[in-house]
Amino acid sequence: MNFVASDADAPATPGGYALALRLDAPLDIRVGKIIATLPAGDYLYCGSARGPGGLRARLARHMRKNKRMHWHIDQLTAGASLLGAYIVEGGDECALNAALDDLSIPIAGFGSSDCRRCAAHLRFLPKGAPLPSRWENARKAARFT
Repeated sequence: MNFVASDADAPATPGGYALALRLDAPLDIRVGKIIATLPAGDYLYCGSARGPGGLRARLARHMRKNKRMHWHIDQLTAGASLLGAYIVEGGDECALNAALDDLSIPIAGFGSSDCRRCAAHLRFLPKGAPLPSRWENARKAARFT
C-alpha cells in the first residue's frame, strides 16, 4: 500500500484505492431515492480502477472538479478537498473497505450499488480516530518522499 497526493504519483496499472476526502461544511448527497446530509469531516471512499490507464486515470477523474456526474462519489469530490489516495496495485475495493470496518458508514449504499458484499464504500473518519497501522505507515512514508 502507498499513499499518493496526486494522480501523477499513481501507476497506470489496475488496482484498488481509497480516496481521502475532507468536507469543510455539510454536503447534501443523493443516493438513489435517498437524500442525506454528510456532516463536515474526513471520509474514505474505496474504489477499483480496472480500465485503461488504471489507478492514474481513475484518480485523475476523481481529482477533477469539472466533470459529468456519473457515480455517487462525483457528488462528494465536487464539494470536498481531496487529500490524496491510498493505493494498492492489483488490489480490490472490497478488501480495502473491509479493512475499515471499525469506521462508520455515513450513507448505506453509497458507492456500492453494484456490490453484493459491502453495505457501502464510503466511511466516516472521526477526528483523531486511528487508521489501521498499514494505512498510517503508508501516509507517514509519503510525507518523506
